[in-house]
Amino acid sequence: MNAAELEIYRHLFASIAEEMGVILMRASYSPNIKERRDYSCAIFDGEGEMVAQAAHIPVHLGSTPMSVAAAMETVEMRPGDHVVLNDPFQGGTHLPDITFVSPLFDEEGRLIFVVANRAHHADVGGKTPGSLSLVESVEDEGICLGPQRFTDEVEGAILMASRTPEERRGDLRAQVAANRRGLMRLQGEWEKRGAILLEAARGLQAHSEEFMGEVLREIPDGTWSFQDELEGDGLGSGPIEIAAEVEIRGARARVDFSGSAGQVAGPVNVPKAVTLSATLYAFRCLADRSLPTNGGYMRCVEVVTRPGTVVDAKYPAAVALGNVETSQRITDVVLGALSQAVPERIPAASCGTMNNLTIGGLDPRRGSEFAYYETIAGGSGAGPGFDGASAVHTHMTNTLNTPVEALEHAYPFRVEAYRVRRGSGGDGKFRGGDGVVREYGFDGPVTVGVMTERRQTRPYGLAGGEPGQAGENRVIRADGAEEVLAPKREVELKAGDRLVIETPGGGGFGQK
Repeated sequence: MNAAELEIYRHLFASIAEEMGVILMRASYSPNIKERRDYSCAIFDGEGEMVAQAAHIPVHLGSTPMSVAAAMETVEMRPGDHVVLNDPFQGGTHLPDITFVSPLFDEEGRLIFVVANRAHHADVGGKTPGSLSLVESVEDEGICLGPQRFTDEVEGAILMASRTPEERRGDLRAQVAANRRGLMRLQGEWEKRGAILLEAARGLQAHSEEFMGEVLREIPDGTWSFQDELEGDGLGSGPIEIAAEVEIRGARARVDFSGSAGQVAGPVNVPKAVTLSATLYAFRCLADRSLPTNGGYMRCVEVVTRPGTVVDAKYPAAVALGNVETSQRITDVVLGALSQAVPERIPAASCGTMNNLTIGGLDPRRGSEFAYYETIAGGSGAGPGFDGASAVHTHMTNTLNTPVEALEHAYPFRVEAYRVRRGSGGDGKFRGGDGVVREYGFDGPVTVGVMTERRQTRPYGLAGGEPGQAGENRVIRADGAEEVLAPKREVELKAGDRLVIETPGGGGFGQK
């Protein structure tokens, strides 16, 4: 195919994935999916290689293909099947991320395409509301599903495990609806175009591989190392080193994380799928938007890990926070190494955390339990020729903030304040972006979990720029007493108490 034809098919496949996302968003029940859009949709060929992903969540970029591979290896899929899974050690990331995989067959029964979507469910069981608990085993983090057909019995098991079963039912069925729309669109295109769709998919993958190869050839051959750390696992271990050695040889890159710390007791471990996602995202940032996001460019980057480390944990390691926090530090480390190779193309560190917040309890308005989850924006890093953006989600998260009106309509608490945290970005020739301040007020007892990073360490600056300011979490009790919370903490709050989250700014770039 020529370039014009490839571009047409690129947008055709991407539009189907985007339409799946619209269906998922509009049909879902929870604010986390409907408002924050914490989901991703993608199309794969019959071999399980990605053809297109919608512009959704970067942390799902390299991990969803492993879910699809696990589904294809484990379940003999049939027309009409929807395979569901969330097991981090069988292609998943962490338990709240539930993935659906659905096949499309041609007239002769050959598997030609697969559609998949992944969505973060606000509660799938576990020790505390929100399913981001400080526990030592994945078995205590919620319901864990290996690849299996989605049936009424499986749906019932998920609902029974969750504190919010009706919300889960709505979100699960929205995921099924999204995949059905993707299959319907692909079936229609297959009936019109036939095998040319497969030719287009292969052509796009080959184009992406060649494109990324050219990007890598622009980097001088060599090897560069970088280290950073997680502050802790919430259970006493820390700091926890993440180390990467990036080697560039022509049109190929090799990233070796073998020097990273061993897996820890707390839930900051990640399966290799998350490490792969973060690494691929960092290299994807080197290319412009015309690079099609598919499995082709992933062929150019080899990721090496040592099993049993925090970046390639072994069962039954707890992993709930790894997907949201460790993924950010892996990104910082890979970009830090690349900044030595191509300093004119890499920005300073962004806030380096998703600033996770869970709130749960009894909703007196409805007489039922509720479970709320959100990530909160921070500052992005400045770069060569530009200041960092303020109050944005950065790197491995690409969600929105929950609008105050939607939050207060759905849940029995309030947002008392929400503003940019002025001056939190790192100084330099170009300033890092500022974080935010978000304050919550409560009229009744709730269980709160703050699962954050960059509260003790600061996002690094580059080329002489200053690091961004660290964040802070604190509680203001009804009697006015204040308590600064540890970066990862579960706490019981009462009527009249307030919670204040101040998120980190991004690093500065260049000497002022």
